[in-house]
Amino acid sequence: MSDPAPTTTQPGKLLSVLGVAFGLAGSVGGTIGAGILRTPGLVAAQLHTPSLVLLAWLVGGLYALLGAICIAELAASLPRAGGWYVYAEQAFGRRAGWLVGWTDWLAHCIGLAWVATTVGELLAEWIPANTAATWQCRALALLVLALFSAVQLLGVRAGGASQELLSLVKAVAFLGLAAASFALPPVVPAVSTAADPAELLQQGPAVAIGAVLALQAVITTFDGWASPVYFAEEFSDPSRDLPRSLIGGVLAVLALYLLINAALLHVLPIEVLSEANLPAADAARSVLGQRGGQVISAVALISLLGLINTVVMAAPRILFGLSRDQLMPAALSGVNPGGTPTAALVLTSGCAAVLVLAGSFDHLLGMGAFLYVVLPLTGIAAQVQLRIKEPNRPRPFLSWGYPLTPWIVGACSLGFLIGALVRDTGDSLLALALVGLGGIIGELLRRRQPQETSNP
Repeated sequence: MSDPAPTTTQPGKLLSVLGVAFGLAGSVGGTIGAGILRTPGLVAAQLHTPSLVLLAWLVGGLYALLGAICIAELAASLPRAGGWYVYAEQAFGRRAGWLVGWTDWLAHCIGLAWVATTVGELLAEWIPANTAATWQCRALALLVLALFSAVQLLGVRAGGASQELLSLVKAVAFLGLAAASFALPPVVPAVSTAADPAELLQQGPAVAIGAVLALQAVITTFDGWASPVYFAEEFSDPSRDLPRSLIGGVLAVLALYLLINAALLHVLPIEVLSEANLPAADAARSVLGQRGGQVISAVALISLLGLINTVVMAAPRILFGLSRDQLMPAALSGVNPGGTPTAALVLTSGCAAVLVLAGSFDHLLGMGAFLYVVLPLTGIAAQVQLRIKEPNRPRPFLSWGYPLTPWIVGACSLGFLIGALVRDTGDSLLALALVGLGGIIGELLRRRQPQETSNP
């Protein structure tokens, strides 16, 4: 017997109405934030040479692409809502699944609160005669959270349409800035102080350290490419659309990042770019004069709004999946007629709102950064384990270059994880403590549900 029609609504069931257009929008929207407005300066400060700057962005994009190729196999073979926890549970058991799901949801809440707060600060700058009082910024952040939560309550179609629109506007804004930059004559430095690549190679360890730091910044800016996996169950044809969304999304972001960096190098000398805190603003001033700063603020706002929409839409799916698999209270698997996990959405937005009101993100961001490195590593480990544990599982998409591809991505991810632990030991240990707390909570939940052993 065939499955119910995608538009049929059943209690506790998501709607399978999404397509590759949403998947691409989710990948682009989940990746491109305000980081691309700042990171090019950090990369230039480490590499000092235009060709090496562009090479770093290309390498970072290829790393993300290899990760997308690996996770596309998992997503197509396990098209269930919830993201990384789905793969960890299938590969390593329920306790591992819970820990990964808890970690993922917590990291989403931290990121959502920080992005909402940043949006509140940007909006406060647009208020006439605004004194940028803290309460005003927080009030605006809460208003933005409430607005996007309300959009999601309308249903998955409204959420998907808003994501596609915001991602389109975001891409057009960045393309417009790049096109306007290329319309100017190329910069010609009076005396170039950029190092020759051959000279840099002779400098040995110092260059290697700079390259690693540059790549860390680049790869961080590519974070978010896996956003489509949280909606795997809601694609009408997940075996086809998920690989296309993941791989196509990374390629689209890579092309846009290379274009933006080429545009910045076109209008800014490498010496200026390497010293700029917000190089995109400097480029915008070159194109539009003093109004360029306002334009960049608007572009940053658009980027962050699209990111908020992605996170508000994705994070409740983690709770929904955990609840449906009896790893969290059953109430969190409730779905409204529009296909939105209502209780999970309310809990996610409420947690983010509490973090906004708390107001201190110094340690939270450090912990969140560590957790975001851990999550893709769990996916890579799950892929390798499932190839061994379930060799006959149907896999509509097979990772290109297996087993080399996951081992490359896993080794790089582990290296960045160790680097994060060394660079920010305190926050990394706090993040591990939160994971441990999740283990305790999971055991308590399991003891409260001893009879619930039937399949959802």
